[in-house]
Amino acid sequence: MTDPAQAAKPLTPTGLQSAGELTRRRRISLGTSGAVYVALLVWLAQILGAGGWSVIDVLIFACFALAAPWSVLGVWNALLGLWLLRRGDAMEAVAPFAKAGDLPTPLAVSTAILMTLRNEDPARAFARLETVKASLDATGEGALFSYYVLSDTDDAHVSAREAAAFAAWRARAGADAAKLFYRRRVTNEGFKAGNLRDFCARWGQDHEFMIPLDADSLMSGETILRLVRIGQAHPKLGILQSLVVGAPSQAAFARLFQFGMRHGMRPYTMGGAWWAGDCGPFWGHNALVRIAPFANDCHLPELPGKPPLGGQILSHDQVEAVLMRRAGYEVRVLPIECGSYEDNPPTLLEFTRRDLRWCQGNMQYLKLLRLKDIRPMSRFQLIWAIMMFMGVPAWTAIILLSALKPFDGEDMALFPAASAAGLYCTFLLMYLAPKLAGFIDIALTPGEMTRYGGALRFSAGCLVELAFSFLLGAATTLRTTLFMIGLLFGRSVIWNGQARDAHALSYATAFAGLWPQTLFGVALFVVTGLTAPSLLLWSLPLTLGYVLAVPFAVLTASPTLGRFLARLKLCALPEEIAQPAILKALDATIAQRARHDAPTNPTPARIPA
Repeated sequence: MTDPAQAAKPLTPTGLQSAGELTRRRRISLGTSGAVYVALLVWLAQILGAGGWSVIDVLIFACFALAAPWSVLGVWNALLGLWLLRRGDAMEAVAPFAKAGDLPTPLAVSTAILMTLRNEDPARAFARLETVKASLDATGEGALFSYYVLSDTDDAHVSAREAAAFAAWRARAGADAAKLFYRRRVTNEGFKAGNLRDFCARWGQDHEFMIPLDADSLMSGETILRLVRIGQAHPKLGILQSLVVGAPSQAAFARLFQFGMRHGMRPYTMGGAWWAGDCGPFWGHNALVRIAPFANDCHLPELPGKPPLGGQILSHDQVEAVLMRRAGYEVRVLPIECGSYEDNPPTLLEFTRRDLRWCQGNMQYLKLLRLKDIRPMSRFQLIWAIMMFMGVPAWTAIILLSALKPFDGEDMALFPAASAAGLYCTFLLMYLAPKLAGFIDIALTPGEMTRYGGALRFSAGCLVELAFSFLLGAATTLRTTLFMIGLLFGRSVIWNGQARDAHALSYATAFAGLWPQTLFGVALFVVTGLTAPSLLLWSLPLTLGYVLAVPFAVLTASPTLGRFLARLKLCALPEEIAQPAILKALDATIAQRARHDAPTNPTPARIPA
């Protein structure tokens, strides 16, 4: 018999969790993180104020206060996530909806699989979408899925190749050709969000759900069925985001990056889901979206003013999550690895290009903080997305100001160097906390290191990735800092295709994109080396990446290094050690298309006006 007192407690829209329990979790998380944050500020104040407060001291303190929250909450999510991952009942506490996906419930709803394109390699994209369809068909539930290629391509050559690739696919599809659609917009209005909105207006009424995919996305049929079953079982679930992991890559940069990213994301996402609950994240792809509330209630507002911070919203996904929750539907993440993949940028330059677009989009959220009637947790999600990038120039400023500290006229003999070193080391650990938590989780789970090539390879991979992450951090943070300064003067990025396959970089190309890092690093090394050589040595984990940015970019883009790492299985992913069926099928599709570029008499592509 149900406890009347328990039944009277308000629940989240799906009825799966107590709203009061989630509020309690949020208070614990923010309270704990807030206490750590204040303790760090007090610690820093004692260090900086030991010889009196100079202008440089005040600036360092202010920058630290701005930069620290992201790292502090990251540590909490990582430690909480590690604790949850070590528990046997974590999914019941974090994602009680997930068990509906494990039931053999017949599907009774129609789902659209969407792939959005803009000046991408058509052969590459279509191979992935065809593989997804074949995987779904193999489950026996393929009849309830339709496939839409939604193009915003404005390059005539690429659009012609898209149309030809679609025509060839329809010719191969036989009776299923009626479930395949291709549409190219003349304009890129609203960017990707506008592309999805156009789909909803044209075809949204034909389907209950949609699953947006990027050009590099890949999802197994079993994973998609799991998401749809969960959505079908819970009518008040508006968005269900899968945990997306990087697919094996021949590019050294992508290989190293995704090894660390995978281990950091696993505990971080689990910990964040514990207290974000029904106001979870949406990353814009590899997610189940309920079309009706999305179409009716998730219209993105036009921001006041001109770009870069006004006009159309670049980073649409988290705003749509906020609006979906405002409409009375839950936004959840399935915080486990489950056959949902993406490709990571193959070079440092491609990585920073993507990061700058995200940076500009997240900064636009400053104009959305006063959205009416949104949940407090949703408003916090917007603030948190802003803080992700606001802290970057603050950290860069701290590094610069620390080099100038000997010039502030204070007696350095009074400076508490041991305490400063302790705070510095503490923050290095905090910076690495999500990855370290992920590494520890694998090491403590029997048999898990075998999935990564064995204990020796896994341990070596962890060390290599940690060194990589420090070099990457310096190169990317300065570029982001300069870009954010440019935003104040109207600098903007454009939404365009990305280079997703491994390719080499010349020194000239790398220098053209990374000379500011080199110049900044050399100046920093000269000043610090002359005034405080010991500080220079201590700072190397954070500053070496500046002077090495150009060779680092060239080396990590080298196909030779990529082949070398693959041969050693260093920083290997489980999917490389034991390739799952969906990745085998993708390789087979790519090989087949390479042998047969197009059928003899393709059916003409259907391109609605």
